[in-house]
Formats: sequence, structure tokens, C-alpha cells
Amino acid sequence: MKVKSVRIGLLLDFYGNLLTDRMRITCEEYYNDDLSLAEIAQDEGITRQGVYDTIRRAGKQLEDYEERLGLLALFEKQQDRAKKALKFLTEDKTDCAKNELEKLIEEM
Repeated sequence: MKVKSVRIGLLLDFYGNLLTDRMRITCEEYYNDDLSLAEIAQDEGITRQGVYDTIRRAGKQLEDYEERLGLLALFEKQQDRAKKALKFLTEDKTDCAKNELEKLIEEM
């Protein structure tokens, strides 16, 4: 899976319910279920170009939601803090781990 596909998959997890049902389902089939444009087009009774256009519009909307709300960026930041804390714990640096966990809790 391409990096962009992973990002869109994550954005779908956060904002997918804000899309129209058709957009959400089409994107889930394309990004999560790994169906081709032709397979989706056949299932939906539309053209491949129609599927492609739907996916592009949905991707733009998902990126717009992220730009406005920043939930994915916040999640990734919190995930990095948790990983740092875990690393500090495995290195017996409990004070450093405690600081990272406190920052993480504060951000939540």
C-alpha cells in the first residue's frame, strides 16, 4: 500500500462518517478492501471515471477536514509521545517516561 493510501485510510478512520455514504463506501472499497476502479464501477453500476472522480473528491474533502480539525496530526503526535515513553521505560529512564506520559495526558 502506498504512503498516500495509508494516509487516506487513516483519514477515513477519523472523518469517513462525514462523507456521503457513496463516497465513504467507495473509498473504503478502494483503500481498505483493495478493490480496483473497475471492480467498484461494476458493483456500483457506474464508470471507472465516475469511481475515480468520487475517490478524488472524497480525498480532497478528507484532507480539508484534517486541515481544519487536525485530529490525525494530534493522534500521530500522541502516538509519538507514547512510543518515546515506552522506549524510556525499556531503558529504565522512568523519569523521562513519566514526563512524556504527563505531556501525553495533558494533550489528551
